[in-house]
Amino acid sequence: MIAENIAALRKSRHLSQEKMADLFGVSRQAIQKWESGAALPEVGKLIDMAKMFGVSLDSLLCGSAATTDEIRFEKRIEPSYHALEDWETYSCLLETEFTQCMEEGRDVQHLHGLLSEISKLPNGKYKEAFADTAFSLLMHAPQRKGYAYYEPSDYEEIRRISRHSPAAAVKKDAALADKIKGAWLGRVCGCLLGKPVEGMRLNELVPFLKETGNYPMHRYIHASDLTDELCAKYTFELKGKCYPDVIPHAPSDDDTNYLVMANLLVRQAGRAFTPTDVSKAWLALQSKNAYFTAERIAYRNFMNGFLPPESAWYKNPYREWIGAQIRGDYFGYINPGNPEAAAEMAFRDASISHVKNGIYGEMFVAAMLAKAAVCSDMEEIIRTGLSEIPGSSRLFEQVSRVLEAYLAGASFEETLQTCLYCRYDDQNGHHWCHTISNALIVTAALLYGGGNFGKTVCLAVQSGFDTDCNGATAGSVLGMVIGGAAIPPEWARPVNGLLDSTIFGVETVSLDDMAESTLSHIPE
Repeated sequence: MIAENIAALRKSRHLSQEKMADLFGVSRQAIQKWESGAALPEVGKLIDMAKMFGVSLDSLLCGSAATTDEIRFEKRIEPSYHALEDWETYSCLLETEFTQCMEEGRDVQHLHGLLSEISKLPNGKYKEAFADTAFSLLMHAPQRKGYAYYEPSDYEEIRRISRHSPAAAVKKDAALADKIKGAWLGRVCGCLLGKPVEGMRLNELVPFLKETGNYPMHRYIHASDLTDELCAKYTFELKGKCYPDVIPHAPSDDDTNYLVMANLLVRQAGRAFTPTDVSKAWLALQSKNAYFTAERIAYRNFMNGFLPPESAWYKNPYREWIGAQIRGDYFGYINPGNPEAAAEMAFRDASISHVKNGIYGEMFVAAMLAKAAVCSDMEEIIRTGLSEIPGSSRLFEQVSRVLEAYLAGASFEETLQTCLYCRYDDQNGHHWCHTISNALIVTAALLYGGGNFGKTVCLAVQSGFDTDCNGATAGSVLGMVIGGAAIPPEWARPVNGLLDSTIFGVETVSLDDMAESTLSHIPE
């Protein structure tokens, strides 16, 4: 298409290939290659060509090459591109987008050079225009032949190809109330354990834990562990974090904010809430700065009129990252014994910001929690979570490998090495924050923790990657199994029964009150 458009533009201006070459400072052979499709012009030449012939970049690259008034190149009011965050600007995320597309099985390898060239451009309108066109090309790319996975993002299709687990009757009694309290408390404690080192890579995390006498981990990290000399050894900023020995109760965190938000969502919209209800709650209950990666992009999409499910994939290269996986707990809490119902609610929530394995991660966790309310066998809990997601997915395949390694007698370290570290590099941001890499850590921690709360959350955190998210999810699942009364006081004490949030009008909540409210959302 580009080759045909270049040739058509040249001919419409009655230019020879030699004259065209003179205009753009290249050889006649270069023009021949452009028009035959043997080579692509450099990005700068494409910009010059669009200016010269008065056409839009979009039409030059993939549409009609006829002159249009769609884009003019005179002075315009424009954003201050330097003021935009790179991590939420699509044109700065094309390498991540390429990786995501490759993992999804899109046939985009031939576009990598173009994406790399666009990424090198200075931030500005031309880079944005090229990125818009790149997005269109990527989203219309066909599936690669021989791709091994089938990963729908439509609920009915997900449901059709998943196995499902039967529902079990549950009494709303004191035992269930304690389990709900344990899930809330377990999530908050696990999050607090991992929060001070969130973002610390393994090459520093493990030496730091060893130097503070906390490896293998067996306790919270304390502010009293830190000295100026120790902190100076690490590039990760250790000072000024939320350490249990210097805070009055649990601080706010996106991992726990979503619990509070889900409780409000069900209060306001009921159990039949829709994805649109979730998007409206996001806009009404927190500022943009409370959201990250996929959630931040989705939030901006809502503001710009993109509704679910389009809000999940429009210019969202984070669409399979961990964000949804940390949001599914509440839907497991309010569907005890009914993993299919929990997973369906989780789908409604996840589909506003994620696709494919990003969605499956939330469904997996919600289903595990629903099962954990009626079962103490961790292997069965994990298999139940898997039963609600497609067996043809990457998440199913890789979590199953962790389970197989555990059952084969591999050690925790061996399992992580063969199932996680050989595939995912925590120095790579995409790997560090992906749904699958972190789900593998949670799965391994739950299996090898042996029902011991402290050991489970410590394994989840010391393994690196998204430490607070993984500690929170593992703590939530095991907390549901054992109940709040069984969580040891050394873990519960720093929380002091209270949790801060950034939810508008909420601020600090009592975990007892939240557990009681959660119980009221469980049908009789």
